[in-house]
Amino acid sequence: MDRAAIAARHFYWDTDKDGLAWLTFDKQGESTNTFSKEALNQLSACLDEIKAAAPKGLIIRSAKENFVAGADVEEFTRFKSPQEALAFVRLGWDVLQKLHELPFPSTAMVNGFCMGGGVELALACRYRVALDDPKTRFALPEVMLGIMPAWHGVQWLPKLVGPAAAFDIILTGKSVDARRAKRIGLVDQAVPLRILENTARIVTLEAKPRKSLPLSQRIFLNLRSLVVSQARKQVAKRAKKEHYPAPYAILELWRKYDGDPFAAKGDPDASVEALFAHPTTANLIRIFFLQERLKELGKGEFKARHVHVVGAGVMGGDIAAVCAMRGLTVTLQDTSPERLAPAVKRSAELFDKRLRDPRRVRDAFDRLIPDVSGAGAGQADVIIEAIFENLEAKRELFRKLEAIAKPGAILASNTSSLKLADIATALKDPSRLVGIHFFNPVPQLQLVEVVSGEKSNPETAKKAAAFVRQIDKLPLPVKDAPGFLVNRVLGPYMQNAFRMIDEGVKPETLDRAMEEFGMPMGPAELADTVGLDICLAAGKGLAKKGSSEADIPKFLTDKVAAGQLGKKTGQGIYRWEKGKAVKSEAGSYDQKLIDDLIAPYLREAAAAVKEGIVEDAELADAGLIFGTGFAPFRGGPLHYLKNK
Repeated sequence: MDRAAIAARHFYWDTDKDGLAWLTFDKQGESTNTFSKEALNQLSACLDEIKAAAPKGLIIRSAKENFVAGADVEEFTRFKSPQEALAFVRLGWDVLQKLHELPFPSTAMVNGFCMGGGVELALACRYRVALDDPKTRFALPEVMLGIMPAWHGVQWLPKLVGPAAAFDIILTGKSVDARRAKRIGLVDQAVPLRILENTARIVTLEAKPRKSLPLSQRIFLNLRSLVVSQARKQVAKRAKKEHYPAPYAILELWRKYDGDPFAAKGDPDASVEALFAHPTTANLIRIFFLQERLKELGKGEFKARHVHVVGAGVMGGDIAAVCAMRGLTVTLQDTSPERLAPAVKRSAELFDKRLRDPRRVRDAFDRLIPDVSGAGAGQADVIIEAIFENLEAKRELFRKLEAIAKPGAILASNTSSLKLADIATALKDPSRLVGIHFFNPVPQLQLVEVVSGEKSNPETAKKAAAFVRQIDKLPLPVKDAPGFLVNRVLGPYMQNAFRMIDEGVKPETLDRAMEEFGMPMGPAELADTVGLDICLAAGKGLAKKGSSEADIPKFLTDKVAAGQLGKKTGQGIYRWEKGKAVKSEAGSYDQKLIDDLIAPYLREAAAAVKEGIVEDAELADAGLIFGTGFAPFRGGPLHYLKNK
């Protein structure tokens, strides 16, 4: 084989002294393994060679930090027709079927991310051994791209783990770690790195019979109409079929065709062609690439080890908790232990919910250090101010922080309404200050705005973006301007909703209209969640920009004056019980109300791009999808405007 051919190889294999074949996936020129047509064809050729060699067994492994990230999504963008998409599905289906039918035992040795086609590759093997590590995650995220796991995923996973566990994974796209994968039967062993290879070897050589599904789960495999009926009800609570057809198609594919996409060919309710022809699919794939672009903006060599957060309110406390959960040492400063206590309690709840493993919870707690004195600021690589929105208070704080901070430390404000340039006047070196603006609730929302002021050092802003990515958030570079991007766009939209309430439109009607449009929640419920006092402050900020105080909606000012601030006080626009808004029936509405309600949002999004707050329309779409939940199936507000 010539050098060019060797360089293009994505798979290679050899045999060991025990007679086992080891097949390694190492996609050339890429940091991550993904399945392109070329990679699938090479896998197929290797399987033919290995079958002819007749080893005692086969172990498939990755040479990368992760196992397989799924199919190469770039391939999807090159399909000129649904028929081309189906041909790609056929290739993957046939190759994995070939692996599944090998006459000797096969084992997938999984490390790191195992996504989409990677899970289906693992399912094609007789056994699965996983690295017991927080970074090992299994997911079938195809539904989030508007497509389906069509390389046997819908066919094999319910038979392996039962329909309930399978559809919890397939219909949501959410991931499970190695330990949960072991509990539900997706993997046979979850072991530490030091014994991973040996465990895969023993499992393959012993080739023990697989355990069958419990009787209760086998019964549900034969009650498909009942299972699908119940699952559809759950899906309908989250997504309408006309907006998101994929989860409904997945259920029909399993119910009617046992997960075989070729048997479903031509069925508008279950076929690959129908999904690829649907506009939602193109828009969701577009969003995937927007997300990848945000991730690219966070690439860099800067790695923080110690973060110091000043302000233990909801925002500051949650920022500190997320950083500790991601492996960073965190000092959290406030004026007294009593002010730190609620943040520590919320952190405990978050760690228990997200980390589950008592050892990992303990380790995260060890990294979160209450710091009344503020001494941690002197050792920190990143210092984040998250105190109340008062310009003089922030200036005074940054004067003190600059004096004790390490020379290379990032000084960052989490301000949402003040200009960075105004805060920076307190610093001897204003180029050190950037904005790192998180959104509430911090653990849930992925987007973080990285704000550059007039004098911010571009290299410091790049380091800030790298830090944001380090804690698994999505950095969006924005210029220093009132509201930056997200609040700049949300403010007029929310004020518009309050004006409509003043004019007699029921809050429930506005919420229902925007939910129909595709927003995750309507403006009234969002206002209650954010806090009506914060909405009022934003409204007054808008008034300073040109409108008058008289333009601030009366309904909003009356609620705040009465102390009814929303979810946090139990009463706002709605009454809140057990964390949920208590609503009455919505009134009737038409398309005009929807258009009128969303108009300020769309107008401000376009204006922010025109004014250079973000680099381009694509980044604005990305920011508003991940920062405000703008209807993903529409592809982003500016994309929607362009194609309206």
